[in-house]
Amino acid sequence: MREPVYQVVWPLGKSAYEILPVADIASSLGGKTVCELWDWAFRGQEMFAVIRETLKQRFPDIRFVDYDKFGNILGRNDAEVIAALPALLRQHGCDAVISAVGA
Repeated sequence: MREPVYQVVWPLGKSAYEILPVADIASSLGGKTVCELWDWAFRGQEMFAVIRETLKQRFPDIRFVDYDKFGNILGRNDAEVIAALPALLRQHGCDAVISAVGA
């Protein structure tokens, strides 16, 4: 008796989205604007304060746009918040983002 033969299938399936190139990493955050995005979950307000202070020590001319300017990225209105995000990031002159930080 022969063992059955099966066709091999790729377990991950076909990609459903286009993979885009990653943006260049800034060589320095000096003079840059960093926008904060948060899901308003566990202790983010404390973590952002620590991150801001630490980055200001390294880059005194860094500027931050607080998470409260963008809304809850994982809340009741998250679809609207995410849809508005590109325009808000441009409006605030965002060079980099810190996203969904919690302890």
